[in-house]
Amino acid sequence: MYNFSFKNPTKLIFGKGSISKISQEISKDKKIMLVFGGGSVKKNGVYNQVAEALEAHDYIEFWGVEPNPTYETLMKAVLQAREHQVDFLLAVGGGSVIDGTKFIASAIPYESEPWELVLNDKTIKQVVPLASVLTLPATGSEMNGGAVISKKSTQEKYAFHHPLIYPTFSVLDPESCYSLPKEQIAAGIADTFVHVLEQYLTKTNQSMVMDRFAEGLLLTLIKLAPKLMLNHQNYDDMANFMLTATMGLNGFVGMGV
Repeated sequence: MYNFSFKNPTKLIFGKGSISKISQEISKDKKIMLVFGGGSVKKNGVYNQVAEALEAHDYIEFWGVEPNPTYETLMKAVLQAREHQVDFLLAVGGGSVIDGTKFIASAIPYESEPWELVLNDKTIKQVVPLASVLTLPATGSEMNGGAVISKKSTQEKYAFHHPLIYPTFSVLDPESCYSLPKEQIAAGIADTFVHVLEQYLTKTNQSMVMDRFAEGLLLTLIKLAPKLMLNHQNYDDMANFMLTATMGLNGFVGMGV
């Protein structure tokens, strides 16, 4: 087993009705920007839950973060956040929205060309705090310090990582995933399986603890996948999948390997 130092600072708030708890996690003196994708949160009720929870808070909204978030779109959010002196970001969506929000958080205080943050994440020295409300289990971005951003103008796509871009908290309500299309559930299962497998297929007996941890997550996915394909509105099945996706790429499985 390799030497390692491990810390995951993200607070998980998990379960039915947990979106209402975000009001207790964000100080009322914060100027918040809510970051959204294409609008599905207005159809599944998540937007209304977030708005109700933050009714006593001061916030603005940014819409339009696309799958595989682009630098060009995210810079619009950065400029809006700077104009309104935003000092807290709340991503509401799946991995792309959360990844994009991590870039926004890094770029707001950065005085040079923000694409430099993606090309060299060591240039990240300060970020605006961020949190997330997860609506699509897949990437683990809700509990890790990584993000993937594309730049359309140059056809570039890179990952960047930094301890400062971990969400301060993430809300996971399995019921928020009931309206997802079956195709997205399938993609999320595959994504999670690959994330765990990549960390599992290292050296034999290098870390018995992490091997057993990874096998537990993989076996859970194998058991859940056919059930979720038939019905992903069973609370316990969705809860187990949602937590498995988070644990698949939040650093735990990779300790010492």
